[in-house]
Amino acid sequence: MERRTIGAAALAVGAVGLGCMPMSWAYNGSRQRGDESLRAVHRALDLGSTLLDTADMYGPFTNELLLGRVLKERRQDAFVSTKVGLLVGEQHIVANGRPGYVRRACDASLRRLQTDVIDLYQLHRADPEVPVEETWGAMAELVQAGKVRSLGLCAMGARGGRRSGARLYDATIRQLQRVQQVFPVSAVQAELSVWSPEATEALLPWCEARGIGFLAAMPLGNGFLTGTLTPGQGFEPDDVRARHPRFTAEMMAANQPIVVGLRRVARRHGVDVTPAQVALAWVLAQGRHVVPVPGTKQERWVTENARAAALRPTAQDLAEVAELPRAQGSWE
Repeated sequence: MERRTIGAAALAVGAVGLGCMPMSWAYNGSRQRGDESLRAVHRALDLGSTLLDTADMYGPFTNELLLGRVLKERRQDAFVSTKVGLLVGEQHIVANGRPGYVRRACDASLRRLQTDVIDLYQLHRADPEVPVEETWGAMAELVQAGKVRSLGLCAMGARGGRRSGARLYDATIRQLQRVQQVFPVSAVQAELSVWSPEATEALLPWCEARGIGFLAAMPLGNGFLTGTLTPGQGFEPDDVRARHPRFTAEMMAANQPIVVGLRRVARRHGVDVTPAQVALAWVLAQGRHVVPVPGTKQERWVTENARAAALRPTAQDLAEVAELPRAQGSWE
């Protein structure tokens, strides 16, 4: 698989990563098939999808424990990315950016992951009660201590909102400017897909101009862009899509033209090319600093996603995707 680099430290990873969250968090049946998830991680590494993206809150903790079982055997094959800053309570999720907590959380993640170093340690969310510089400073100390190789920040805009992409990530960019004064940012993770392209207007160029890697979260639109979901299908209550405005029966039907367009482009590249692969190829085409991290717990989808790295969309393909209808349904 093609290799891409993350940040000024030029950390090399496979062009398509693996989002591990669905293996234990937020999606249908996510807590049930550990062996299947393990096979999926091994398959990703076999195919060169070396970036494994997780977080201590996924489960919570069970996602890192699962990856630790693989890393114990194949640490040299993997690029490990995990996150800190969110705590899962009985009723809600809260941010914790206190330096002491960050240090303890890192040590706990290292134990669960069965490794002595984390390749990319990301701040999941800034704590509104703690200056972000203090949190970032504690994370920088972990680099100096040899427990972490590089730092990243997860960006959250008002997803699917009415504001333009140029305004959507204003607060994130200001936050990045602040932490850059403390210690270099190697990567930013934010949603980027055919149906959520807002990051391309400001955040993505900002990262590119500064040599910062960009991890594209949800590059398959929570599964919608694969073309395998049908309008009106049910989701389990703990599945995030059960509460997502774009996954009502009405909105899924309204957004079908996006999948139809992706399928049309796919057919030009061969009968085995899928809408998901076209969607991932579009993300990869947004810049050499971009690494999509599609999430899955199934070996077959890992294989399909990894093969998207070899797809080379033409100028016509990219223009056609750019002309697809804007997704309907929003968080606001």
